[in-house]
Formats: sequence, structure tokens, C-alpha cells
Amino acid sequence: MTGGNVITCQKIVYQNVLTLSDIGFEAPRTLLARYRLDLVEVENGQPIPGSFWGDCEAGIIGLVVYARPDTPVHSLLHEAGHLIVLPEEKRAQVHTDATDSVAEEDAVCVLQAILGDALPGVGRERIWADMDEWGYTFRLGSAKAYFQNDAGDAFAFLKLRRLINDRLQLL
Repeated sequence: MTGGNVITCQKIVYQNVLTLSDIGFEAPRTLLARYRLDLVEVENGQPIPGSFWGDCEAGIIGLVVYARPDTPVHSLLHEAGHLIVLPEEKRAQVHTDATDSVAEEDAVCVLQAILGDALPGVGRERIWADMDEWGYTFRLGSAKAYFQNDAGDAFAFLKLRRLINDRLQLL
């Protein structure tokens, strides 16, 4: 997908970031339902429940991911990823802040790109580009470089939870 918007979030202007207004809510809603999660659309301009960062960033409370049309797709997938990697019995306890685990955070950064492949017209390449534009930092300089050269532990984390296969695709 070549779309994307110039958006302002947390008083920072981001260029060409793919938002839910570009792809709609239906495909992400269907994807999250595979993991027994709900996606709730919040009206533009309204606070997003469970958003750790606030403004346009997605939020999580229990089994629900909240987002607005101006929410970046990568943000939605990242926050959903936190719930997806958790055992189901722990998901209901989550409110806003999913973890302080570095291993989980690394796995979620990888998972959000893989989840991007499941959204028509999105794909991991687009998610990596948006992560870089948003300011995610990786010691190899980019989300793609991290994924391709430094994410072995994150892949092992996701495989152990039976979320991806050896070809780094969703199960």
C-alpha cells in the first residue's frame, strides 16, 4: 500500500504513515478476532482508552484494542501484539501497560511486522518503514535490519508461543 498520511501525534509531525483511515477497520478487526481480541473504533478527537502514549496511539484494556481512524496501523498491531503474546488467562488483567519485559517488547516489534503481512495491501515492508518514521530505535539502525539480522531471540519467543512458523509466517 502506497498510501499514508501526514499526521501529528504527541505534537510531532510524521510523514506518510499508514493509518486506519487508509485501510479501514474491517481487515484489522478480522485479524484480531483470530486471536480472540476485539477492535473498538474510537471517534476522531476522542481520547483512546488504554493508550499508554496517548493522542492517536492505540490502547489496550483486557481483550480489547482501541483505535481511532488516525491511529497508525503499526501502533494498532504493536498494542495488539502485546495481548497476542500473552497467555489468554493473563490478557484480561492488562490495562494500558502490557509489560516491562524486554524479551516481550522485542517479540512484539517483530510480530507487528508479521501481522502486517495479514492485512491486505500492508505487509511487513510498510510496517518497518512506518516504525522507522515513528522513531522506533534498533541498534542496527532500522526495523528491517533488526528483523533480518538481530531478532533471533524474538523469533524464538514467538515460535515457543506457537505464533509463527520457521518461515516467519503466522500460524
